[in-house]
Amino acid sequence: MDNSLRFDERGQTIIETALSLGLLLTLLFGAIAGGMVLNTYHTLSYAARLGSRYAIVRGSQCSGLSGGCPAAASDVSDYVKSAPFVGIDRSQLTVTTTWSAPPQSGSSCSSPCNAPGDQVTVKVTYPFPAFQVPFVPSMQGTMKSSSTMVISQ
Repeated sequence: MDNSLRFDERGQTIIETALSLGLLLTLLFGAIAGGMVLNTYHTLSYAARLGSRYAIVRGSQCSGLSGGCPAAASDVSDYVKSAPFVGIDRSQLTVTTTWSAPPQSGSSCSSPCNAPGDQVTVKVTYPFPAFQVPFVPSMQGTMKSSSTMVISQ
């Protein structure tokens, strides 16, 4: 048999390794980016719950609590931004607090609507930074989370 017609396989391992590593690293960086997204969303939902808990115990009839009684939107924002969050730039958090009458009452109330039984909604937004993963579109945008609770005092 003539050996001149056989293919040379000496460079095959390098090409297979390059293709496999490219795919593996793309999946690895995608998993890291997904973990960062989930961590940021979890932190934002925690921040929203933290703010709404602060507001529900500082309604129009609160007494004996230090700081912001009854709570104003600026008090809730300052409280949320003072919490120690890992991986979040607290200066970029936007905290919006709104008070409303309970939906089943069908009535409206005077501003700021912070009597016991009324609702408070805290909405937290954060500009999620871009994370570059090879061959994957960059993930950039604004993440949001909100929490609504009933004012207790």
